[in-house]
Amino acid sequence: MDELISLSNATLDQLAVERPRYNRDDLKPGIVHVGVGNFHRAHQAWYLHRLMQQGKAQDWAIIGAGVRPYDLAMREKLLAQDCLTTLIELDPEKISAEVIGSMIDYLPIEDGSGPLIRKMSDPAIRIVSMTVTESGYYVDPVTKGFDANHPDIQHDAANPQSPCTVFGAIVAALGLRREAGLGPFTGLSCDNLQSNGDILRQTVVSMARLSDPELADWIEENATFPNSMVDCIAPATGPSELALAIDFGINDAAVVTHEAYRQWVIEDNFCAGRPDFDEVGATFTDNVHAFETMKIRILNAGHQVLANVGEILGLQTISECMKNPLVSQFFDKVQKTEIAPTVSSVSGKSPEEYVELIETRFSNPRIVDTTRRVAFDGSARHTGFVLPIMRDQLSAGRSIVGLALVEALWARMCAGTREDGSVIEANDPVWDKLTDAAVAAKSDPVAWLEQSWIYGDLKNAEQFSSAFSKWLNMVWQNGCEATLTAYVNEA
Repeated sequence: MDELISLSNATLDQLAVERPRYNRDDLKPGIVHVGVGNFHRAHQAWYLHRLMQQGKAQDWAIIGAGVRPYDLAMREKLLAQDCLTTLIELDPEKISAEVIGSMIDYLPIEDGSGPLIRKMSDPAIRIVSMTVTESGYYVDPVTKGFDANHPDIQHDAANPQSPCTVFGAIVAALGLRREAGLGPFTGLSCDNLQSNGDILRQTVVSMARLSDPELADWIEENATFPNSMVDCIAPATGPSELALAIDFGINDAAVVTHEAYRQWVIEDNFCAGRPDFDEVGATFTDNVHAFETMKIRILNAGHQVLANVGEILGLQTISECMKNPLVSQFFDKVQKTEIAPTVSSVSGKSPEEYVELIETRFSNPRIVDTTRRVAFDGSARHTGFVLPIMRDQLSAGRSIVGLALVEALWARMCAGTREDGSVIEANDPVWDKLTDAAVAAKSDPVAWLEQSWIYGDLKNAEQFSSAFSKWLNMVWQNGCEATLTAYVNEA
């Protein structure tokens, strides 16, 4: 192999892969993005990079940001390589690589978020986007309203000039812009949440109202928060992903692998302008909801169908789950009989066709997407992705037998051991709480459903509680494989 090249502006011309053709020194910032993980760089940053490759959007470069101590490591890695990222596309037929350069800086991460507030108050910043996970918006999981009692929110309400949350920082920056006679920026959520823009608006406006009601009114009247749907599988980076970059002759400490598929559907509601993302494949529409319903229910809920049983059986990746005949039959039946009926066709693609697309994507053996990563934060993902489907099916008088099994498998997984006796390490912000309920549910399944902060009144739905209890008892007594066999053979 040729000499390994450390990724930087100075070495771009030495790379044997697609790389920025634009002069990065000429780029000017227009976007601050909070939460610079793999997904953001494989998705939003890539779309912007494609525009820049055409000589466009040169004043929309991304400034990375974070508000948590764990963002520090990513900041150090990216700054050391001039915020460049190697993207490696893992098509089942081939592997290809390109280096993107649409991010030009990463803000210091400090208590009180001073650098972030100052940068967002700069009039050059016209979009503040974020990927802060589904559970990061301070939403009550049952009422879906703003959780004003959370300690983080209480802190920011009492200390509006030195907040600890990104939303407190956004409010502080918007306050500075208002005082300076400037307009607001657009807040753009890129997380897998139904109506993510509406939820972002709710959190920001509610946060502002706690400390400055007049500012809250100004934000509500002037700022915009478009809904969006995002889709691209980008697994966590480990030694094997770092090695893939080395195979291309690149030493990249923050390489990102991703599948050969992307989709971005956005409501065209930007108060301070936007890049022409539609020129590189994004879709602007007033009907984001239909797209996001299909994707969140079939893909994101589908991930939860697979991940928990995968963990229990020791299947390490999503593609391994799909390769297992029994697990894949379980997935297909739940999808086609209970999830797809709650989804409408979008742009000529039927729910059944989308299920088949997802099955193909999940089966890609090159995508090493671990069941552990997909199962992470189940308390947010089941409440956000699975239970709304359950409620719709119950309201329509249709079957929820498969969805009840999905919930039973989650409860079994949260007991903290696999069927081979190995330990499942803590994998949720409230893991101890879930484990206590899961252990109690081994002898009394309804104990799991008593978690009202997850299930609300669903525990009172006899059709669900009886099916759940049946499946959880069967899983504990007979094991997962026997239980899945019983389900897939059930008429």
